[in-house]
Amino acid sequence: MKCAVLDDYQQVALSMTDWSAIADRVEVKVFAAHFETEDEVAAAIGDCEIVVIMRERTPFRRTLFERLPRLKLLVTTGMRNASVDLAAAAERGIVVCGTPGGGEGTTELTWALVLGLARKLVQENEALRGGGPWQSTVGVDLIGKRLGLLGLGRIGSNVARIGQAFGMEVAAWSQNLTADKAAAAGVRLAASKEELLESSDIVSVHLVLSERTRGLIGARELGLMKPSAYLINTSRAPIVDRTALLDALRGGMIAGAGLDVYETEPLPADDPIRSLPNVLATPHIGYVTEDSYRGFFRGIVQDIEAFLNGSPINVIG
Repeated sequence: MKCAVLDDYQQVALSMTDWSAIADRVEVKVFAAHFETEDEVAAAIGDCEIVVIMRERTPFRRTLFERLPRLKLLVTTGMRNASVDLAAAAERGIVVCGTPGGGEGTTELTWALVLGLARKLVQENEALRGGGPWQSTVGVDLIGKRLGLLGLGRIGSNVARIGQAFGMEVAAWSQNLTADKAAAAGVRLAASKEELLESSDIVSVHLVLSERTRGLIGARELGLMKPSAYLINTSRAPIVDRTALLDALRGGMIAGAGLDVYETEPLPADDPIRSLPNVLATPHIGYVTEDSYRGFFRGIVQDIEAFLNGSPINVIG
């Protein structure tokens, strides 16, 4: 069988794990460059029975499935992928499998963004490298500040723990969060979303994208935040209204934003997010770590081997 691995940006798919268990039954071809259109995807992988996708880099909608008549197995990293039309896959008899795990990369990147914004690291580093002024900004202390978490799942709970280690007051809110769960994490349950936004110095998003969370933070919500506050989003871009966020950043309604997720990825070259001075942005690398990648690709090989043996594992949907 032929297997395509898509969006291997770092060109590490074949080195992150041992593919020998399936080498005699599968011919693997790897694509490092991102395909911008369904036409490009269909032309590149139309002869493949197996396709591997990295998170949500390339969506698999009904229209794409219809153009891949040979496809039998789609493997995605992670156990959830909102960009895959599971119903369309099932109708065509295509098995969709995921890979458990993922590590703590997103938790750590969240704090990289918080610290980078608070200590103005980009500005100071650029000045130092470019021969600019020696010390031109005044950093923000984290100790004693309030960290507000939208979502207290696995990642949110880990972010809370680190915030507590910095000596921050931590509160959390989500539609389903209970006082008992918050207390178990040593976190105060905010009375409401509005109270969390109004009282926090750092607001960090850790929610799953759904119809309930899409656009959860809009112009009204951003207007509730302190002018000195920072918004961090390493979850999913549509949870925060893009237009409202750009307006808030341009108008100084909030001090800045740390972003790792975008509605269009890769981010277009002319996107204003790339040039706003109060934005610290990274190219969706929260999960891009050695441990996560080794776990993902190990799981990919296991999924393919199990499928070839007639007993698929980690089936989604």
